[in-house]
Amino acid sequence: MPPSLGSGKSLAMPQRLASMDAYRGFVMLLMAGEMVRLGAVADKMPADSVWHFLAHHQDHVEWQGCTLHDLIQPSFSFLVGLALPWSIASRQQSDQGFLRMLFHTLWRALALSALGIALRSTHASQTNFTFEDTLTQIGLGYTFLWLLAWRSVRTQVVALLAILIGYWAWFAAAPLPGPEFDPATVGVSADWMKQHGLSGFAAHWNKNANPAHHFEVWFLNLFPRAKTFLYNGGGYLTLSFIPTLGTMICGLLVGGWLRREDVGIGKRLLRIALFGLAGLGAGWILDQTGIAPVVKRIWTPSWVLFSGGWCCLLLSGFYLVADRLKQSWLTFPLQVVGMNSIFMYVTSHLWDGFFRDNLRTHLGKTFWVDYFGVYSPAIEGAAVLSIFWAMCWWLWKKRLFIRI
Repeated sequence: MPPSLGSGKSLAMPQRLASMDAYRGFVMLLMAGEMVRLGAVADKMPADSVWHFLAHHQDHVEWQGCTLHDLIQPSFSFLVGLALPWSIASRQQSDQGFLRMLFHTLWRALALSALGIALRSTHASQTNFTFEDTLTQIGLGYTFLWLLAWRSVRTQVVALLAILIGYWAWFAAAPLPGPEFDPATVGVSADWMKQHGLSGFAAHWNKNANPAHHFEVWFLNLFPRAKTFLYNGGGYLTLSFIPTLGTMICGLLVGGWLRREDVGIGKRLLRIALFGLAGLGAGWILDQTGIAPVVKRIWTPSWVLFSGGWCCLLLSGFYLVADRLKQSWLTFPLQVVGMNSIFMYVTSHLWDGFFRDNLRTHLGKTFWVDYFGVYSPAIEGAAVLSIFWAMCWWLWKKRLFIRI
C-alpha cells in the first residue's frame, strides 16, 4: 500500500465521506451561483451595504486579495487531492494493478484538459487553446499528483515546499520592466495600475509583467489561433498549474490524515483546522510584508497557503457536521450536487442561457420584473439554478453519477 494512504496501517474498505461531497457541492453551487446576479441587484440599490457585500463576494478581486468567489477554484483543486487516497485505495481493493491505474490517470488528466479547452471554445470559430481554467489546470498537474500519492508524506511535503519556494524564486529573480515599459501594450491601463498595481518588491507579481506571462506569449502562439496572442486580459497563466499542484498536494496531505484509523476523529479534525489556520497566517504575513502578494489569478505561493488555509477550515466545518456529528441531513442539498460535480460544472457553463431564455419564453419576457422588481435578476437566476439542482437530484435518485 502506498505509504501516504496508510503509513503502514491496515485500512478497511474506503467509505465515501459525506463532508467531501458536501464541500464539493458547496463549491459547485458557488460557481453556478454566478447566474444569481447579485451584482445586478446591488447596482440598482447603491445605498444598500448588504447587497453590495453579497455582490462583492460573488465576484473575483481585480488582483490582490480574496473573496468567497475566489475560493472556488482552489477548493475544487484541493478536493481533487483530498479524494485521491480514497480513489487509489478503492481501485486497489478492486485488484487494479499499478499500470492500469496509471493509464487511467493519464486518460483522466487528458480528458480534464480537453474538456476545459472544449468549454472555452464554445461558440468560437475554432479551438481556443488556453490552459488557465480550472479543469485544464487540474489536468496538467493531475498525473504528478497521482505519482506523489504513492510516495511518503515526507516526500509530499518536500514537493510542496519545492513548488512554493521554487516558483517564488523564479518570479522574484526576474528583472522588473524598465521605465520605458508601457503596461498598455499588455492590456493593462494606467488607471488599472494606479488602483491595483503592485509596487516595490511585490511588483514582481504584477499583471502581465512577470516571467510566466512571457512564457504564455511564447507557448500559446505555438497553437493555431485566429490572431496572435499578446496577453490574457485577466492576467491568468498556463504555468499556474505548478502552484495549483501545490494546492492539490495540500488536499492530498489532508486526505492522508483523514484516512488514518490510528488517530481519533477529533484529533484529525483539530489537526486539519490548525493546518488551515497556519496556512492562513503564513499567507497573510507573506502578503502584508510584500514578500509574496496574495494573487489568485497567477496563483502566487502565498495564495497557495492562504487559500489552502481556507480550504482546510471549510472542510473542517463540513467534516464536523456531516461526519463527526452525523447531521448529514443539513448538508444533503449540497451532497446531491457534489456527487455529480462534473455534470453541474459542464451544464452550468453550457445551458444557463438555454433555460433562462425558455423561462422567459413561457412565463413572459417581463415576468420577473413585473413580480420581483429590482430583485428580478437574482430571483430569475435562482429559478434557473434550482432547475440545475433538480437535475442533480434526479441523477442522485437514479444513482447515476457522471465521472471522468
